[in-house]
Amino acid sequence: MVIELYPDKAPKTVDNFLKYVKSGFYTDTVFHRVINGFMIQGGGYPKSMYQGDMGRKETFPAIELESKNGLKNDTGWIAMARTSDPDSATAQFFINVADNGFLNHPNPDGHGYAVFGKVLRGMETVNAIKAVRTTRNGPFGDVPAEPVKIESVSIVGGR
Repeated sequence: MVIELYPDKAPKTVDNFLKYVKSGFYTDTVFHRVINGFMIQGGGYPKSMYQGDMGRKETFPAIELESKNGLKNDTGWIAMARTSDPDSATAQFFINVADNGFLNHPNPDGHGYAVFGKVLRGMETVNAIKAVRTTRNGPFGDVPAEPVKIESVSIVGGR
């Protein structure tokens, strides 16, 4: 996949994502939550979650939410995952596999989810991931039955 980032719209989010990329954080993590018709989520759990290790990788501090930037949670766009705390995003991200307007600011909870990039090439890979069989894995649902591993992430241009 090739993803284009929008630092002019989400500077803190893009800087945060690039910090993880440059540190090698995403290497050998998995897409741990896949919901066809909604999104695919990754960037937080190592492949060892399939051997019962449910611990997330240690992250940098959470960042401030940048969901009021005009970018939309539409098909092929990437956003930061977070908890119910709007300023809780760290490393996990998701790629929308449908138009998810209900995630745009101010929905669904008055805050929205910060979109910061889009898939330029590789939607066929995204579509293959969204179609995998999912199951429960420990406390998690919607986990691919077979690991969908992120082998590496690198910067192709820009900064």
